[in-house]
Amino acid sequence: MKKVVLSLALVAFLGLSLNSCRDTKEKAEDAVENAADAAGDAMDDAADAAGDAVDSVKDAASDAADAAGDAVDGAVDAAGDAVDNVKEGAKDMANDAKEAAGDAVDKAKEAGKDAVDKAADKVKGN
Repeated sequence: MKKVVLSLALVAFLGLSLNSCRDTKEKAEDAVENAADAAGDAMDDAADAAGDAVDSVKDAASDAADAAGDAVDGAVDAAGDAVDNVKEGAKDMANDAKEAAGDAVDKAKEAGKDAVDKAADKVKGN
């Protein structure tokens, strides 16, 4: 009888361990599927984040290019204004120099005329 009880206990133990292994196997398969799904979701999220980052970089680069273009336009305008100011200044200086030269010629004529008159008066007086 002992052998029968021990045999039944052994059969029951094997039956329970086989069921336990099947449950463990199914749980492991479920865990693997869940992990694969989570990994797939994480990859999708990472791809979306990378795409958003690329879009942000593109937008930032576009904004930087626009700002650089605006800066170049501003520099060109400023340079054009500076050239115009230099032209006007040079024109004013040329006009001032011309007037000064004319005044100097007039003064030289008067001085020469006065010198001639004085020389003529000396000659007449002698």
